[in-house]
Amino acid sequence: MRRAVIVLLATVFAVGLVTVPAAAPAYATPPNIPSASTAAARLAELRVATESHHDSYDRDLFPHWITISGSCNTRETVLKRDGTSVVTDSACAAVSGRWFSPYDGATWTAASDVDIDHVVPLAEAWQSGAWAWSTARREDYANDLGGPELWAVTDNVNQSKGDQDPATWQPPRTAFRCTYARAWIQVKWFYSLSVNSTEKSALNSMLGTC
Repeated sequence: MRRAVIVLLATVFAVGLVTVPAAAPAYATPPNIPSASTAAARLAELRVATESHHDSYDRDLFPHWITISGSCNTRETVLKRDGTSVVTDSACAAVSGRWFSPYDGATWTAASDVDIDHVVPLAEAWQSGAWAWSTARREDYANDLGGPELWAVTDNVNQSKGDQDPATWQPPRTAFRCTYARAWIQVKWFYSLSVNSTEKSALNSMLGTC
């Protein structure tokens, strides 16, 4: 009888191992992503305003990618930071490695398939207050490694996002939307950028999934 129970438990355990969905692989994340409660408090602090200065935006007003260390620029630094087993050549270009894109759950082994996304797009930042910044301040923003602004993600997912805010675009991987909202809010809060009403509403809904 005891042996039969042991066999039954072993069978149940084995079946359980087969049916549990696979978790997303571990991956590096940018620093200083706030908790959901902190993000909610910071969202409440943000100034709500209509976006402006659309017509004067130019991507070149945000100099990037800049040299970070040696021959490595910002893009190459993020690829090394967020990838696994990344090997670079003498020019700091990634020649091999693995990158998990949290936006869509895809894994890539070629750096050419990976974009470095500004979670709060440069055009969005411009229209939310960066139009009044100095060029040096915009350069700092576009190359910020100290906060959750830069993410290594699938290139065509980044391109589908474009300059949209969370009211019109959210990561296709729903499990990541909480983190995405927390990162977005942190960037806007840290740089004292405004939010519009539909953007704020979408961010509150995303925080509700945390």
